[in-house]
Amino acid sequence: MVQRQVVGISLVRNEDVYIDCVLRNIVEFCDRIIVADHQSTDATPLILEQLALECPKIEVVRVENPSESHDLVSGYIGSDTWVFGVDGDEIYDPKGLRRLRAELMAGAFADWWQVFGNVLNCVELDVQRRTARGYLAPPCRSMTKLYNFRAISGWEGWPGERMAGGRPIFRRGYDASRRLLLYSQASFEDSFYRCLHVCFLRRSSGQPRWQKTRPNIPDLGGTGSGSRFGSRLRRVLRVGQESQWKKEKYMRGPLATVEVSAFFPPI
Repeated sequence: MVQRQVVGISLVRNEDVYIDCVLRNIVEFCDRIIVADHQSTDATPLILEQLALECPKIEVVRVENPSESHDLVSGYIGSDTWVFGVDGDEIYDPKGLRRLRAELMAGAFADWWQVFGNVLNCVELDVQRRTARGYLAPPCRSMTKLYNFRAISGWEGWPGERMAGGRPIFRRGYDASRRLLLYSQASFEDSFYRCLHVCFLRRSSGQPRWQKTRPNIPDLGGTGSGSRFGSRLRRVLRVGQESQWKKEKYMRGPLATVEVSAFFPPI
């Protein structure tokens, strides 16, 4: 019998500012971490290579299309596996994740399809002073991505990226409404499942200084020469390079300042 496990899937593209911290913070939580690098051109590939050498749990796969990230975890459908989707702008509390893992391994959330945690959508982050400022979820939407693949028997349609798009086929006793909102049960300070979402901060050394909110990976278009030329032209003209969708979803409610020492433990 296969034991219950947690598999991380990280879809990244040009994330060299935070990706080291992002992955180190989830290593203890996951039994395996698959990193799908979508054609990064900054220092991300070098950082990933070093992390993979240090940690056997981390496997790096270069992908041509974001949809390939879904293929990398589709084999876990129907198994006793929690799939944890993590982006390059999501920094989790590692100590809190240890408690969450204990809960998952004990079967505490086995009746749920998705589990949502607390989030601070950061507009400022001072690692030296251990403080962050931003918009909390709630009232913003929570973008945490923890899925119980035991709840499904298949996936129909075409996912644009891992667990996004298409439609899961549920096993008896489960449906899309089985969503546990842990963020409604505790404050950010008291939560054991919490994330600093740095989507409004510079995430790549190659990112233009004027660009505050990067588009999502699928928003960047295809991988052909025409798409690459169009992407370069848009960068020059500064067209389509800000994500209004992120602002609408993640800039809600009052600004809050929190203490974030737990997210940056000494290595």
